[in-house]
Amino acid sequence: MDLDAYVAEHDGEWRRLEQLSRGRRLSPAEVDELLALYQRATTHLSVVRSRSPDPILVARLSRLVLTARAAITGGRRLRPADAARFLTHHFPLAVYRAWPWWSGVAVAFCALTAFLTYWVATHPDSAALFIGEERARELVESEFAGYYTEFLPASFAFHLWTHNAWLAAQCLASGVLILPVFWLLWQNALNIGVVGGVMIDYGSAEQYFGLMIPHGLLELTGIFVAAGAGLRIGWAWIAPGPDRTRGRALADTAREGMIAAVGLIGLFAVAALIESLVTPSLMPTALRIGIGAAAWLAFLGYVLLLGSRAAGADASSR
Repeated sequence: MDLDAYVAEHDGEWRRLEQLSRGRRLSPAEVDELLALYQRATTHLSVVRSRSPDPILVARLSRLVLTARAAITGGRRLRPADAARFLTHHFPLAVYRAWPWWSGVAVAFCALTAFLTYWVATHPDSAALFIGEERARELVESEFAGYYTEFLPASFAFHLWTHNAWLAAQCLASGVLILPVFWLLWQNALNIGVVGGVMIDYGSAEQYFGLMIPHGLLELTGIFVAAGAGLRIGWAWIAPGPDRTRGRALADTAREGMIAAVGLIGLFAVAALIESLVTPSLMPTALRIGIGAAAWLAFLGYVLLLGSRAAGADASSR
């Protein structure tokens, strides 16, 4: 197949299809032309893929076919009412339905982290084993507190936001395999436990908790929700229940997991703002912790109140 000749022969049709797919109001004749050109373009795409799969041309035709399809079917745009529905119904419902999982993750994570912190704090040699004595002293003297003021607040907040969102995405994406979620949680528990144990062992417990709690309450809760939702997806595959197939159970829980993932982007944005602006500020420790606790309680109240209401509305509509 002569690809150059094929492109030269049909390029005019593709350009015309692109013009008709731009979203303007079409006359009846133009609608008929759009449908005809769309059908031809799908055939052209199939021919190119099977006979001469040039990646650039395949990408061009794929984009053209998708755009034309959206113009024909009238793709729906996001409206303010849709966003409000997501925030007041879909997201809190997804988090609420997964609450046994993420609350269980929270209890287990906090228990493990507390044990690791206690062990490192009461066994001074363990700090040298994990990070070395010199690094432990640097951590206490400057590194831990300096972490929150090393960068400008805006860039620091963006880094935190993307890092935590990526961690949550990993928990959700690997949930069907279950074990990777436990590995991610273990890595974070070990890091927090070692750092906390070293700070307490060197007499800097007040500084440690004063800097960790304001943002940690909300940030860790977001990680717990993501991990719980991921584990729920994996368990749906193992035990789908009596009324659902494995495929249906996996699809339903994965859909709710994706909804939770989108909503957690906003939660991590708030947590990042607290960590970049409130945590390193000169406000009294009690005030900083109070701000973090207020944001954390507001989130819990939001998902539990609206989530339970949404669950009741769904149950009554069936």
